[in-house]
Amino acid sequence: MPLHVPPAPAPALRTVLTALGSPTAVREARTPSLLRAQGPATPELPLPVHVLDQPAQDGTSVTRLAGWRFLIRCGDRAVAAAETMLTADGWAFSHFFEGPYIASTERALRQAETMKQSYQPRLLSVPSLYMLTLWLHGDCTADASTGHPAPTDLLVPLAPAPPGIAAHRPLRVAELLPVLSHRVTAVPLLGQIA
Repeated sequence: MPLHVPPAPAPALRTVLTALGSPTAVREARTPSLLRAQGPATPELPLPVHVLDQPAQDGTSVTRLAGWRFLIRCGDRAVAAAETMLTADGWAFSHFFEGPYIASTERALRQAETMKQSYQPRLLSVPSLYMLTLWLHGDCTADASTGHPAPTDLLVPLAPAPPGIAAHRPLRVAELLPVLSHRVTAVPLLGQIA
């Protein structure tokens, strides 16, 4: 089934296009692959980035929209990503970056396209565990900037995943969030022992 990629806010896309057109922004990004890229760089696959600060034991958790991420494609591959953030004045370009999450995101999206059910793809960040997942939301018509993971939604941990969590293995929210919640609450306890 196809993925239903939500449209990014037009001002967010404009900020990325402006940054891509700025030699200074690209040069200062410290993304060698973007600097060496041959041909035009285009932002594709906009994904809303939601942050999960405190996973709940019961499998329900509240998220907040942190921004939109665009994969930057040159030719046939993504070479970097661009992140935007919401400010008091509207959407603003945040930064370019590269690293393992670029290829891992592409792999997870390709994997999701082969599933029988349609999903709306989003990214879900769990900062306390240094973890990023592809969040496959079951309601394809939902506003991509709001909501929280439903128990039947899928989370696909991106590589590198935290120890003990398999990257690219889709899990229902109801299965993975209790594990994440346990890990988040266990981390402060370990810090108190030292």
